[in-house]
Amino acid sequence: MTMLQIENLFVSYGPRCVLHDVSLEVNSGEVLALIGPNGAGKSTLVRAASGVIPLDGGTIRTNGDDLAALPPMRRARYLAVVPQAVSLPPAFTAWETVLMGRTPYLNFLGQTSASDEDVVRRALQRVEALDLAERRVGELSGGEQQRVLLARALAQSTPILLLDEPTAHLDLQHQVSLMEMVRQLAHHDGLVVLTALHDLNLAARYADRVALLVGGKIKAAGTPRQVLTPELISAAYHLPVAVVPHPFADALLVLPGAAKPPRS
Repeated sequence: MTMLQIENLFVSYGPRCVLHDVSLEVNSGEVLALIGPNGAGKSTLVRAASGVIPLDGGTIRTNGDDLAALPPMRRARYLAVVPQAVSLPPAFTAWETVLMGRTPYLNFLGQTSASDEDVVRRALQRVEALDLAERRVGELSGGEQQRVLLARALAQSTPILLLDEPTAHLDLQHQVSLMEMVRQLAHHDGLVVLTALHDLNLAARYADRVALLVGGKIKAAGTPRQVLTPELISAAYHLPVAVVPHPFADALLVLPGAAKPPRS
């Protein structure tokens, strides 16, 4: 079932068109990874889908509703965002930070209920961070903070999860751990996951579908095997690459090729 539908999207920063006629659909239970070189528009597309930047044209729909026309609190019940390199308030505990995800469901007095606290507890458990609940965010490592951000998004109880470079600044262990969690949320919980990824090999291993953005336009969209080809990736990144089978998983590996020899 298609839960997130992006149609003919145009976004500009001043006179510069950043996204040009972008159309994508993401289904329930699916991870769609946005890949492309720096400046291609990946983060802009995630931010546009979240409703935090205005559109110059096109629509973003979920469940038949135009997200741009919805009040912010109602939109927050449809989608949750794990932003890139966010600076969390250091004095807040992890519990308090994740509790912020319940804001769309609080009464007019802003009071939390036992049900809200149960959702927060389960969100922290889901990302294996319940032991961090009473620690202040400023004391946590980058990987721990990223898990708290994911728990906050889960606490919103939305059918759509948007992630902007969620593995940036994480070491290899935490990259794999987070992407395993994200894939499980899609495949086992039926969430729609749209994520911008810098690492092509993470996209190859954890995404069900991949969309290649170049210069604000979709150059290719499909399964990792359809999109992660030497021809498409070499042209997009201006670098020769080899694409080979992963030795331990049913996935591909994208390897930078040999540099061109210098001209004599």
